[in-house]
Amino acid sequence: MASFTAKHKETVDEPKLVVFVVYRDIVLLDLVGPLQVFSHAIDQKTNAHGYSCAVTSLNGGMVQTNTVVPIPSEAMSRYMNRQIHTVVIVGGDGAYSAMRDGAFLQEVTALAAGAQRVCSVCSGALILAAAGILDGRRAVTHWEDCKALATEFPSVHVEIDPIYLKDGHVWTSAGITAGMDMSLAIVAEDLGRTAALKIARSMVTNMVRSGGQSQFSPILQRQLSDATGRFDHLHHWISDNLQKTLSVETLAAQMNMSARNFSRLYSGQMGLTPAKAVEAIRAEVAQGLLETTDLSIKQIAARCGFNDEERMRRAFMRLLRVSPSDYRQSFRID
Repeated sequence: MASFTAKHKETVDEPKLVVFVVYRDIVLLDLVGPLQVFSHAIDQKTNAHGYSCAVTSLNGGMVQTNTVVPIPSEAMSRYMNRQIHTVVIVGGDGAYSAMRDGAFLQEVTALAAGAQRVCSVCSGALILAAAGILDGRRAVTHWEDCKALATEFPSVHVEIDPIYLKDGHVWTSAGITAGMDMSLAIVAEDLGRTAALKIARSMVTNMVRSGGQSQFSPILQRQLSDATGRFDHLHHWISDNLQKTLSVETLAAQMNMSARNFSRLYSGQMGLTPAKAVEAIRAEVAQGLLETTDLSIKQIAARCGFNDEERMRRAFMRLLRVSPSDYRQSFRID
């Protein structure tokens, strides 16, 4: 399809209109997660709702999700002449059929052309790509759909790792909860970090995973390696005691094992030494502090048990290929 250009419009002191696009067999959480974020958002300047939301489909009416819960929707055509701030294409297995529906794509293209921002959650990126909106852009989707996105649409620069990406006014995100991370980041961009923090606190979620973080969570990777949960308690204890000297002997004592036996079992189960695991957990905690606090790098190094900035810098370079200061510059949400 032809290249895509949005019509940028400005609104003043009015709720920003967010239009969600659904179709049969969407993932319910791909819709309700971001919908809840935008519905919760309060403009700190006016103390009023920052967004108004609509759920649309090709013809309107009830749309079946991938659960027992159907979703009511309005026809997309009702919003063609509205001043739309953000369009969000929801993901789900139905995206593979929807991306080949000419009438549906025509409506999506027209709706997106009138919006200031266009987004997708999970496999919704396939629909954006089919509409030509991702041509020449960087994009991400759920890791299970990345191959299909790259194969079907070679003009899209597919990235496998990030939880969400912003390329100009077009945002794409990975699976399910990543749509909430993307939505929180959008709120932070539109209404300020304080507004996004309040939503995250209300929803009891992290604030805010940066888009550059991997959709392959280090915590989840540890849990996958330790399928029996044998070391779960130890990993939580490490996170709570980063300022201690976390020697093999100290860790082994937590497991009521000898240092030699613990080191052998841990390395065999987890695929890395206890020392490397401690370093990785320290770096993960430091990443969060760099993203969300004003603590100095020296303070963060001390809090995470690196003891000095240089040791933390070397760990970051090994694990992330970036220095702590560069990481903060790239991923800090102001």
